[in-house]
Amino acid sequence: MSRVAIVCKPRKEGLTALLDDLIGWLRKRGYEPLLDHEGGAYTTAAPAVDRDELPSYSPVLVIMLGGDGTLLSVARIFAAKGTPILSVNLGFLGFLTEVRLADLFATLDSWCAGCHKTDERAMLHAELWRGGERHSGYEALNEIVVSKGDIARMGEFAVELDGKKVARFRADGVIVSTPTGSTAYTLAANGPILTPDVDAMVVTPICPHLLTLRPIVVRGDASLTVRVEGIPNLALLTVDGQVAVELQLGDELRCHKSSYTVKLVRLSENGFFEVLRTKLSWGEL
Repeated sequence: MSRVAIVCKPRKEGLTALLDDLIGWLRKRGYEPLLDHEGGAYTTAAPAVDRDELPSYSPVLVIMLGGDGTLLSVARIFAAKGTPILSVNLGFLGFLTEVRLADLFATLDSWCAGCHKTDERAMLHAELWRGGERHSGYEALNEIVVSKGDIARMGEFAVELDGKKVARFRADGVIVSTPTGSTAYTLAANGPILTPDVDAMVVTPICPHLLTLRPIVVRGDASLTVRVEGIPNLALLTVDGQVAVELQLGDELRCHKSSYTVKLVRLSENGFFEVLRTKLSWGEL
C-alpha cells in the first residue's frame, strides 16, 4: 500500500478533526497515512514517527498542514527524495503554501486523477569552508544569509562570482536567495521579485553602508562565494531562517544551484501572481 506522509505545524486549532477527516479520506482511496510526531499529538488514527525519518518510508506524497516555515523545513528534509509536496496554508502569510484549506480535498482529487499541476522550485546548495577545508553543507529553498552578530556594528564581507571579485563592503550581512526566496528576506531588504521559473540567484546586501550598493541578479549556474572579512563580535550563517551556524573570521560560504528541486502540487499555474495580488496588493489599483 502506498504511503502518504502528513506533516503538521504544532499548536494549530482544529487539527484533530482535520486529521481524522484526512486520514479517513486517504484510507478510503487505498493510501496508508503516516504522521510526524506533531500530528501524532492530535490523533492516534495513524502511526507517527520523527519528521526526519519520514523520507525513509518512501511516501508518494507529502501533505503539509501549516505555514511557509513548516514547508521550508519539509522541503529540506525531502530534498534528496524529490517527493511532491501538497502544502496547505494554515499559517499567516502563505507565499509558498498557496493551497487553501477549503481546496485541500479538491487538490487531492486532482492529484489522484493525475490532473494536478506541479510547480518545481530550484534550491540552493551552500558549503561552509574554514581554513581551506570543507566544514559543512546545506540545502535551502529560500536563502542563505551571512550576517553580523547582535552588536549594532557592521561587518565586512566580500563577494566573488565564478572566482572573480564582485565587491567588498560593510553591511549588516549578505543574502543569497533563490527565485522562491526573492519574496522572503530578500524582498524585505529591497531586493527584486523573481518569478519562480527564472534561472537565477539574487545577491542582496543587508543595510549596506554605501547607498550605491544595490542587489544584483546573477546566472542560475553561477558559483558565488561570500567571505567574512571583518566582524565586530560574531557572524552567523542562517539557512532558510531555521538553521544557524556560528562563523569565524575568514570563513567562506560557497553557493551554487542545488541538484535537488522541490515539487509543489497545485490546482492552477497562476498561483504565484494570485499570491502577490492578495498578500502584497501587487499590481492592484
